Amino acid sequence: MAGNVEKRDYYEILGVGRDAGPEEIKKAYRRLALRYHPDRNPDDPTAEERFKEAAEAYSVLADAEKRARYDRYGHAGVGGEAAGGFGGFDPEIFADFGDLLGGFFGFDLFGDTRRRRRERSGSDLRYDLEIDLEDAARGVEREITAARHETCAACSGTGADRDGIARCSRCGGRGQVGSRMGPLVVTRTCDACGGRGEVIVRRCQKCNGAGRQRVSRTLHVRIPPGVDTGARLRLTGEGEAGTGGGPPGDLYVFLTVREHPLFRREGQNLTCTIPITFPQAALGVEIEVPTLWGEKKTLRIPPGTQPGTSLLVKGMGMPRLGGASKGDLQVIVQVRVPKRLSRAQKEAIERLAELQEREGNSNGQGRGLFDRVKDILAT
Repeated sequence: MAGNVEKRDYYEILGVGRDAGPEEIKKAYRRLALRYHPDRNPDDPTAEERFKEAAEAYSVLADAEKRARYDRYGHAGVGGEAAGGFGGFDPEIFADFGDLLGGFFGFDLFGDTRRRRRERSGSDLRYDLEIDLEDAARGVEREITAARHETCAACSGTGADRDGIARCSRCGGRGQVGSRMGPLVVTRTCDACGGRGEVIVRRCQKCNGAGRQRVSRTLHVRIPPGVDTGARLRLTGEGEAGTGGGPPGDLYVFLTVREHPLFRREGQNLTCTIPITFPQAALGVEIEVPTLWGEKKTLRIPPGTQPGTSLLVKGMGMPRLGGASKGDLQVIVQVRVPKRLSRAQKEAIERLAELQEREGNSNGQGRGLFDRVKDILAT
């Protein structure tokens, strides 16, 4: 009678020292599991044995109690617990490798034969929307029409006609097929049904088996006050329908605020340019300035106001997004000089300029408004 083949040392199998810590042991097993998994070595008959051997070694060395018994008594200390059956095997030891092994190779561990529907969330959609500056200031509701895939109403997303679904014969309706590898039961997603446990024998005539249909929907979008170009609004659940019972995606509305012919936006503040006449700038005047809100505000132009002077109208800017406060309106004064003057007008301005020049020289002041106007008229 042939003797039993002597089992290899678990530390030797994993390639670690006897003083190796839990993380080192885990990394060693991860490396071997990836290297010797049968799916990666279909033509290597020894790969499955090496995979089983590494799993058995890890199942012992990753358990503090079993490792202590193994260190003291060797293989006799763990008996059949790490051999072929489960015995005292704790599947939680391998829980950290579910994403690595299952996600990479397409299988599950520990014999989980529950039916798995391949649920997938629907894709998100994007809609670009342009609005006016007034709409951005006040907030507005808009209707948009978006095309998307929705769950087929005729088949409720199954893709099958009535009574057109049958249990998968390959996996028996479990959605998985598997085999035992040492202390592990490796189950792979069934290729025939894609993990659903069911197959379509008659397709839905309305969606041709896709389970979804492309439709256009009119949606209401509420745009809050204070938005700016680049703002993104999320409509939860208004994206593409999911598959296999998965949730729908979302619809994201990206906003662009059109440029205004009069007002320029700088954060919460607005800027506009208002023309006034030369006498108004020289003598001072009260004028009415428009605002984005439709009402007009009275603005005092002080005497001697220079071209390009900026005057402030409080609280007539853009609202803060999500808040009640508003920015300000900056009014930039532009002195309007007529291109054509009568002889009397020109002589009057020249006399005024001469008077300004004499007064300026006597008190040491520099060039002012009248000098600029004189230069403009001379061109």
